[in-house]
Parts: sequence; C-alpha cells; structure tokens
Amino acid sequence: MKKIILSLMAFSCLTASAQFGAPRENPKVPSVTENVTEDFKPASTNQDNKQYPMVNSQRMVRAQIKAPDATFVGLDIAGKIYIMTKDENGIWTGTSEPQDEGFHYYQLNIDGASVPDPGSLYYYGASRWGSGIEIPSDDEDFWQVKNVPQGSMGEVFYWSTYTEKMRRCHVYLPAEYFTNPTKKFPVLYLQHGMGENEYGWAEQGHTAQIMDNLIAEGKAVPCIIVMDNGLNTRRPGEQPMGFGGPRPQGGQRPQSAPSQGGPRRGFGGFSEGFKNVLFNDIIPMVEKNYRVIADPQHRAYAGLSMGGMQAREITLANPEKFAYIGSFSSGAWNVDQVKASEGFAKNVKLLFMSGGGKENMGCVEAAKNIKEQLGMNAVGYESPGTAHEWHTWRRSLYQFAQLMFK
Repeated sequence: MKKIILSLMAFSCLTASAQFGAPRENPKVPSVTENVTEDFKPASTNQDNKQYPMVNSQRMVRAQIKAPDATFVGLDIAGKIYIMTKDENGIWTGTSEPQDEGFHYYQLNIDGASVPDPGSLYYYGASRWGSGIEIPSDDEDFWQVKNVPQGSMGEVFYWSTYTEKMRRCHVYLPAEYFTNPTKKFPVLYLQHGMGENEYGWAEQGHTAQIMDNLIAEGKAVPCIIVMDNGLNTRRPGEQPMGFGGPRPQGGQRPQSAPSQGGPRRGFGGFSEGFKNVLFNDIIPMVEKNYRVIADPQHRAYAGLSMGGMQAREITLANPEKFAYIGSFSSGAWNVDQVKASEGFAKNVKLLFMSGGGKENMGCVEAAKNIKEQLGMNAVGYESPGTAHEWHTWRRSLYQFAQLMFK
C-alpha cells in the first residue's frame, strides 16, 4: 500500500502542474498571419452580442481588444502568448495556431498583466475566474441543449461539521425527480480537477445537458449528481491547501500555494480533507434532503484529474462505500492497487478509467488486465484526439453514465 500512495502522490504533483500551470514563462510568438482561412465566427462562449473572440474552421482563435495606451498585448492560450498588433484606432488583434477541439481557458496579456478577455464568459479554472473558449468539435451534439425533458442544476448551501462553515455544491436532479414524486434515485458524486471548483462540471462540463440527453434516449439511468469543492476542505485555523511537506523529485509548487507559515497538509491532505467532508457532511446532507436510494449499491463516485486521484485514494481505502467508480485523466489503475484493497473487487460493480488520446495513459489496457486477472467489470476508454482538457472529461462522463447503475 505504501508504494500505491507514493505513486499517487507523484501523479498528484504532475496533474497539479498541468492544471495550475506551474510557474513558467509562456513563450511569446508572432500572431499567425499566413494560410489563415477567413471564415471566423464568434465563439459560442462569448458574452451576448460580443463578436470576439472568434474561431475559424481551422480551429484558430482570433482575439481583439481596444487598448490604445497599451504597449504590448498578447493572446495567452495553450502555453503560448501570440503577439497581437495595434491599428490606428488602438484596437489590438491577434490569431493563434490551431487548437485542440473542446473547451480551453485563456487570457490576454496587457503590458505584463494577465487579464480576462471582456468578450468571453468567465469560468473558474487555473485557480481564478477567467476567460474560456469553446473550439467546435464534430461530436459536440451530445452536450447541446435539446428539446427533451429538462432536469435542474441548482446551487445548494449546507453546514459542514468538518470545516465548521457553510459550503456550496451543485446538485443535478433529473426531470423524473419532479414528474415522479415518490421515486427514489441513485446518486453520483462527481468531482473537478486541480485549480477548479464546484462550478466546473456544472458549467464547463455541461453535466445537465449530457444527462438530460442520455436519459431522454434511454441510454442512462436517471440519477442525482452532486458536484462539490474538493480543495476547499480546511478545518478552522488550518493553512490553505498546498503542497506542504516532502515533495516527490521533480515536483513543483503551484504559485498559489503558501510558501511559509504554519503547518500545511501534504499531498494526502487533498484526499483526506475531502474524504472527511464527503463522509461526514455531503453524503448525509444528500441522503437527508433528497429522495435517494441510500445504500452503497446505488452510490457512484467519479472525478477528473485531481478529482480522479481523490476517487482512487478514497475508494481503495473505503471499498464498501461505492459500487460504481470513475477515474478520468487520473492515470491508469493497476492490478496490484486493486488487489491491495480488501473487498474492492468484490464490492465494486464497475471500475471505469479514461484519458485523452494525447495523454497516453494506457487506461484501456489497464482495465483489460484488471478484468482478466481479477474478474472485475473494469472498462477503459480513450478520448480520440484530446489531451488533459474538458472535452476528454465530457466524453468520459458520457461513456461512464451509460454504464452506471445497471
């Protein structure tokens, strides 16, 4: 078990660097001006009546902002800052290289300051509210709003006995929850990644739309989904969550982590704190206030990146709590990890693991090994052509939801 924990700690560090954007200086490169197809359209993630940013059929992003007194403006996306140019009216324009399909966080760099683009809607990611842009994909139909029975996505506040403060989560209720007032439902606890919060699955992830469409097509069992904050789990007087204590070789400390002063939880704190909130506060609150089937056989737990790491640590240590487990972009599980958890193979009805095709996590092969050697219902999925990004995780939820509670 010690080896398992160490490997998870190392993975936590790597995913944290990817999600936070570990301390680095994005290279500045010229805006793309050659071989550009001029069929740009406003992005679907723009604020109402805003023309920029735009996306063309080559998946290039074009940003524009009026800043007549600025001396430098750049479009900061996917690890590069594209140098924008100013016209005689003080309007800066710049175009990026083609981006992967799906959702991306980005920002503008104005004279060294990183600021949101006033043309886009704002999303919480990379540990701050900022800009996001949707690059169209051929399979985006599965998360679009359609004329089907609509569930609800609500913000719910509750008292946490562990943190001794009010907390907020998002709760999805399927349409049948309202039309069939005596029926009880299974529950999925669904978690975000490093640098994100409880808004991620509700907004960037389009969870309600994915589930509404699947349920309407008869492909998924109607269920309640609870999305909480997996990082904000401090007890009174405890320092903000950080990468405290010994770090695996090569690990980097996110800029937002505290560098000194008071005790800090190390890597294990990411899972330990949320486990205590989940078991002491979230699950009891849900099972008290909603019509749920309150037993482990009707309880699922999934997460992406850091949230998937938490799912792995928590469920391996508590195999009697959940029957359906999903791990998205959190590394491939192996046979030894599962064997080391007494009762896991017996109690868990589904172990689902996934990653983007560009992440090369080997989830399909790992699931095959677990299924063959331990006889578990283990399923691996690889999202074609995507990396550590929201389209990978939307696709993962789409696949996982069709297997849960069946």
